[in-house]
Amino acid sequence: MITYIIIDDEHIAHDIIKGYCDMLPNMKHMADCYDAIEALDYLSNQSVDLIFLDLNMPKLKGFEFLKTLKSPPKVIVTTAYSEFALEGYELNIIDYLLKPFGFERFLKAINKVIGSGISSKKSSTHDQTSTTNQIFLRQNKSYIQVDIPSILFIEASGNYTKVVTTNDTITIREKISEMLVSLPTDEFLQVHKSFAVAKTHISSIEGNRIHIQDYIVPIGKMYKMNVNELLK
Repeated sequence: MITYIIIDDEHIAHDIIKGYCDMLPNMKHMADCYDAIEALDYLSNQSVDLIFLDLNMPKLKGFEFLKTLKSPPKVIVTTAYSEFALEGYELNIIDYLLKPFGFERFLKAINKVIGSGISSKKSSTHDQTSTTNQIFLRQNKSYIQVDIPSILFIEASGNYTKVVTTNDTITIREKISEMLVSLPTDEFLQVHKSFAVAKTHISSIEGNRIHIQDYIVPIGKMYKMNVNELLK
């Protein structure tokens, strides 16, 4: 479960973001803040996994607010101003959404959050750690929720990528490089320009071939070093 707050001075922006999040079962809305001062007050007593942050707000601008946080959570910027994108990435934001943005673009940003790894501490007698293990993939006009641990490997096919799981093969209209951004970097390894594999599903490695269940994945010359590092 990803807990989140929205920081934006426009009510309609809150409605749009919350509406998109309500379509995803792993998102939990915690608070609406209409300026950065409200957000600072909330975060002084509560922790969240993710902030949706507008930039052009009264009292304190978005990036000025972000710089005041000692250990900020994941941040997705939502703004109408593209000229601040570079500064945002210097502050390690997850994604930069330009208003107005549709659900598909929003979903890519959420998948980046999942791929970057989420672990949050909830206030209780003992700290509890929760990890998000699902990702949404668009196949044709449907959004399919996939358990990340079920993914065996992914394969590039032109402008499409095949996501091969323990139960199914899902074809999405994304390049393999875009798909890899959405997956946990410590769990998947690119072994060929057209293939990336889930480390935990590797059965054996023989020469330039990786065996995963009944599949054989080739190892490219340029990626041999990646595999060698895995074998150390």
